[in-house]
Amino acid sequence: MPKLTIDGISVEVAPQTTILEAATQVGIRIPTLCYLEGLQAIGACRVCVVEVAGAKALMASCVTPAEDGMVVQTNTKRVRDARRTVVELLLSEHDGDCQTCSRNNDCELQSLAHELGIESVPYIGARARPVTDATTPALVRNNAKCVKCRRCVAVCNEVQGVGALFPQSRGFDAHIGPAFTRPLAEVVCVQCGQCAAVCPVGAISEASHIDLVWQALDDPSKTVVVQTAPAIRSALGECFGLPPGTLVTGKMAAALRRVGFDHVFDTNFTADLTIIEEGMEFLTRVKKALVDKEPVALPQFTSCCPAWIKFAEHFYPEFLPNISSCKSPQQMFGAVAKTYFAQKEGKRPEEIFVVSVMPCIAKKFEMQRPEMDDSGVRDVDAVLTTRELGSLIRQTGIDFASLSDEQAERLLGMSSGAADIFANTGGVMEAALRTVYEAVTDRPFPFDNLHVHPIAGLEGIKETSLTIRDAQPEWAFLEGVEVKVAVVHGLGNARRLLERIKTGEAKYHFIEIMACPGGCIGGAGQPRLTTDELRRKRIAAIYREDEGKPLRRSHDNPKIKQIYGEFLQMPLGEKSHHLLHTKYSVREPV
Repeated sequence: MPKLTIDGISVEVAPQTTILEAATQVGIRIPTLCYLEGLQAIGACRVCVVEVAGAKALMASCVTPAEDGMVVQTNTKRVRDARRTVVELLLSEHDGDCQTCSRNNDCELQSLAHELGIESVPYIGARARPVTDATTPALVRNNAKCVKCRRCVAVCNEVQGVGALFPQSRGFDAHIGPAFTRPLAEVVCVQCGQCAAVCPVGAISEASHIDLVWQALDDPSKTVVVQTAPAIRSALGECFGLPPGTLVTGKMAAALRRVGFDHVFDTNFTADLTIIEEGMEFLTRVKKALVDKEPVALPQFTSCCPAWIKFAEHFYPEFLPNISSCKSPQQMFGAVAKTYFAQKEGKRPEEIFVVSVMPCIAKKFEMQRPEMDDSGVRDVDAVLTTRELGSLIRQTGIDFASLSDEQAERLLGMSSGAADIFANTGGVMEAALRTVYEAVTDRPFPFDNLHVHPIAGLEGIKETSLTIRDAQPEWAFLEGVEVKVAVVHGLGNARRLLERIKTGEAKYHFIEIMACPGGCIGGAGQPRLTTDELRRKRIAAIYREDEGKPLRRSHDNPKIKQIYGEFLQMPLGEKSHHLLHTKYSVREPV
């Protein structure tokens, strides 16, 4: 266990701990620009340099291992001058239109410049030619703002295993982007947006729908309804200075009404609806396999995450039949709002404008998929990320923190706690198991406080099993069956699991896959910069929301029973098949 001294403070650390990590352990902050938690550090930006006794040069703390007896200084004049020079050089070629940049007041380079007391840039030279790539529905790139930190490269390649972004060229001409300077739409990109989530500046960001939403709100011919995803309620408060993990469900509903939405609903309602449809689909597949001896695609995969769907379409098309035919809760809500709700309001589908608030950038891609128009028009019309909603609320001058709590409208807003946990990795699987087990056995779910602990937490690949006992006569074929499930977050982890399934090494019945680390609470549209510490706080808040609800199983939601009784008739029925289900197609690698 190396023992070293940092700014006069002694610290003992595990072998292979870096100076940066050791400093963090004793509460010393060393600024960084390229470092990403949990990924291999590359020391590209040199902002994190420190002075090590006996070393001739300053050392990049993110890549320098802590050694026994090392004496480190993090705030000498030499260190401060070096950091300042590095940031000044970055600013000299950065397209710094801070006043109108979407990252103004949310920019790590801007914050560093302020922290280091930089009030002017002494270096004047050439700047990169601004090239904007807005070819995809979800992401916008501007290379002139790029500081070449390579965070996007690391997350795209190491975390997601997609490989859409790489360093190109050398010297002043060096830039980050798809191979051969092609636009993002012409390469394999799953639109997960994690590159935008980790970018320290405005070089890559979500395609904004704020103006589109304002246009709809100002149009008297439109009835504008909004749905809010489960993960928003534990993160939106961060946009207004509230601590991470603060639940703002009620304040969010109040703010949306003051913004001007005609109806405030909740995606949780269709999360419950998803569980009913997806759970019945799973039981139908298992029955075909065990009773009818028909060839059927198992394991069944969840279909809530559009980035995972696109990943499968590109890289694992052989598993497309295994993906649940259920639309995501976002898209189910759009279809229901423009049919069931429109009929109740006496409106035509085209008069209903559906706005989604999502933690996810890929939802902007999903809403424009050609399959998503079963209501007769596009099911969802605009998608705001959590960050965009924060901006929309600030534009109205609302004092968010002082708002009194209100509730979403019950018709398409009432939900169970099972719907809330869709936000967390493992939550969709847990919600499904709560309903499927009780449907099969007519007995209480046999887990502590309804939580399936083996599939909770931030481990990349998690698994558990549940043996069916005392099955009802209708489901007698499941008696004694050990149902094996797995949960994955991060597409790199998904790739590893899928390869094991292909070789026969791993066998499951049901698998949840979410593209973003931590699930939707770590979505690319959430307030930046999301760390594991923040993920855990948001996850804990979501579980508190679930545990505080009187209804905690999707099948107990009376509004779900109502929509089947009045409109859908039955799970997997003709109407629900038409409105709530879809299929996906192979996408050739570009």
